[in-house]
Amino acid sequence: MDYKQTAAEILKYVGTEKNVAQLEHCSTRLRFTLNDQKKVDEEKLKAVPGVMGVVRSNQFQIIIGNDVVEVYDALLKMIDFKGQDVPAVPAEKQKLSKVALDFLIGIFQPLVPAIAGAGVLKSILILLVAMHLMDDGGALYKILVSISDATFYFLPMMVAVTTANKLKSNRLVAIAAVGVTLLPAVTTMIAEGTTLFGIQLQSIAYNAQVFPAILCVSFLALMERLMNKVSPKPIRIFFVPMVALAVTVPVTLLFLGPLGYNIGQIFTAAILFLYDKLGFVALAVLSAILPLMVATGMHKTLIPYAISTFGELGYEMLYMPASLAHNVAESGACFAVALKAKNETLKSTAFSAGISAFMGITEPALYGVTLQNKKVLYSVMLGGAITGAYLGLTAVKAFAIVGPGAASMSMFIDGSNGMNIVWALIGFVVALASAFLFTFILWKEETPAASTSGATASVLENRQDTLNVLCPIVGEVVALDQVGDEMFSKKALGEGVAIIPEVGELRAPADGTIQMVFETKHSLGMTTANGTEILFHVGLDTVNLQGKPFTPMVKAGDVVKTGDLLLKFDIQAIKDAGLDPITPIVVTNSQDMNVIVVKTGHADQQDIILQTQRKEG
Repeated sequence: MDYKQTAAEILKYVGTEKNVAQLEHCSTRLRFTLNDQKKVDEEKLKAVPGVMGVVRSNQFQIIIGNDVVEVYDALLKMIDFKGQDVPAVPAEKQKLSKVALDFLIGIFQPLVPAIAGAGVLKSILILLVAMHLMDDGGALYKILVSISDATFYFLPMMVAVTTANKLKSNRLVAIAAVGVTLLPAVTTMIAEGTTLFGIQLQSIAYNAQVFPAILCVSFLALMERLMNKVSPKPIRIFFVPMVALAVTVPVTLLFLGPLGYNIGQIFTAAILFLYDKLGFVALAVLSAILPLMVATGMHKTLIPYAISTFGELGYEMLYMPASLAHNVAESGACFAVALKAKNETLKSTAFSAGISAFMGITEPALYGVTLQNKKVLYSVMLGGAITGAYLGLTAVKAFAIVGPGAASMSMFIDGSNGMNIVWALIGFVVALASAFLFTFILWKEETPAASTSGATASVLENRQDTLNVLCPIVGEVVALDQVGDEMFSKKALGEGVAIIPEVGELRAPADGTIQMVFETKHSLGMTTANGTEILFHVGLDTVNLQGKPFTPMVKAGDVVKTGDLLLKFDIQAIKDAGLDPITPIVVTNSQDMNVIVVKTGHADQQDIILQTQRKEG
């Protein structure tokens, strides 16, 4: 890859340097904070060499894969952030739950490198001691192991920084406020028992706690904003932090600290209760659905839980073991595709992605191979479920928060239980072998002649079971790859098209039976006479609207005729909520059906947009 050229084209199609307010990266993605996401030319961006896909959320994410650091570095040389104002929150309305989730992820995501590095280093040290290659009484060992101890002891200070960054508050003042809770004189006073304003302070050890720090800095940010409004400008430099600290610290010790501590305790207890009651079932289910969670970004919701639990217990038993099962299953599936594929491009892509997943980075495998081949996805989910169940039954614990893979297996070394790493290594082999086997048996490479995705110039052969699918919504018919959701654009759910609606009515495109009306009313599915299973999904992220703009006219089990009204929806209400009304129409059993696109462009309900027929053999 020509990193400079790739970076230049990316910058051009995200709306140039002037549209970029902030740029970050994770292990495989560039994460842009843009002034206006409407300025992005998504189609041209996807065609840039090295770009594997895009994800729209509060941040605009571009999936690069293993070369993300090089592209990021090239971009930094092209962007001058000096003098740029951080943009205000986009004018688009966002659901409170989405804002809260973005807030938590913004706090916890930056902590992962420090926690991962410290945790893996400690596990390697334990391994060296077990192999008699290092003396645990020596000065070098004590200094190196203190890195991990310090990372978690001072975790509240790091949370203070990330929370202050998220709230655009003064980071150094935030560190000072949270630092009081870790000051030896204060911790001793609290432990011995003391009162403040006649109220007994709860005896709490604040080291390794995260929620007290989040509440403390959140309150501090409010105080700073209030003081900035009332403080005379000549004394603002010391008056604002002085008053904010003087008010925030007592309030934290009296109320916010105990509240945050108890939230963390309840959070951890709830997860452990779930694990205790469901055990291997919970781990198997999570391992199976992780590919879908990663594809939609929902796996980020587990990071706050993992870090909180790790800070409380010193280990984690759900998310990290499930990630081990998923990551290695992705690798096994890719190696099977690489071995079976005749197409040299696919073979090379699968082999490279398999190596990356083997080491713990799955997005090249997920977006490059798994989501584009439904039977590979099923194989990964099966392999993950089997491995997750095994890891749950053996109660494997993780001692670092990092993407599990061959490079980080030392994260499962338990100084008090030598079998923990053994069970984890067996799980590694189970995931690799099972996903490889399932993929090798189930997956078949489509030949160019058999491939029907995106075809528009031909029709299927004349057979009795050939179905003409009429346009269910008046509007502009476009290819699925124009949908701003990877689950549809990568055809993880099946072949089909999408419609930019002009009329808020969804009508039956063929005779059939309604199989499902989703509880939030934005999605429904039907089966036609020839066995075609069609999913209609009105808008993107419209599940968050809780059914308000939607009025279903049918229910599950209803038999419908072509042209029957299935659903009414308010296009303007969807747009007013800041959401995209584009509606994917997907054949979810495409693995069993030949599907071609007959028409794109403007269509009404008399136009044929798809043809389907069952595959022979």
